[in-house]
Amino acid sequence: MPCVLVIDDNSRDRRLARDVLEDEGFQVEEAASGADALKALYALRPDLVVLDVIMPTMDGWTVCQRVREMSDVPIIMLTSLDRDEEMAHGLDLGADDFVSKPLSPRALAARVRAVLRRANPSAPQSGSDTTASVPARGEFRYDDGTLSIDVPQHEVRLRGAPVALTPTEFRLLLTLARTPGRVHNYAGLLSDVWGPEYIGDVDFLRVYVWRLRKKLEADPENPTWIQTERGFGYRFAGQRRGATSRAASSS
Repeated sequence: MPCVLVIDDNSRDRRLARDVLEDEGFQVEEAASGADALKALYALRPDLVVLDVIMPTMDGWTVCQRVREMSDVPIIMLTSLDRDEEMAHGLDLGADDFVSKPLSPRALAARVRAVLRRANPSAPQSGSDTTASVPARGEFRYDDGTLSIDVPQHEVRLRGAPVALTPTEFRLLLTLARTPGRVHNYAGLLSDVWGPEYIGDVDFLRVYVWRLRKKLEADPENPTWIQTERGFGYRFAGQRRGATSRAASSS
């Protein structure tokens, strides 16, 4: 069964997380400080880390940074301050997801399943939700002379130079670029890119769109490709010049 390491100096929150995750079929280990967490990470090799931001001596940001120096284990951060600012900072440090405090036990369990599913889509998951996100299919390519997207090569180039995107950023861009001009509503994008557990988390989507714009747009405040339909969602405004799409014939 997947092993989850819960890192939090608050014993009540650790117990809450342990109870719900064990009920869902996960093995749960605990650490009450950053130093203990790094020792446990090395000894246990968990499949996922749940990490509180606010801890004494060594805070969650520092722990996240240290973890990323030694492992690519998925990290879910527990946040309770300015969530947008925390998400942006956490993504820069290598976090994979965020759950707000006070904890909703079932929401935490759902996000743990979803993150593990994305990290290893071919592996069976604990818990009741085993639906996997549908991977990108076909041999889609987009090239408008400035921006190019090549799915078979898993490559994005801007004016000929490669753009370093995370797997989630690539999936978000591809979901939008497959249908230029079509407006994708928030719920649809969240479900398609992250999974049904994320449908109500519009702030999460906004942070990822902003990160993507900063990597692609000359002026992220006035984007060329990823445009906002206020109050509804986003659309890709590409011209499809030179674009090709050979979708898979089977579903």
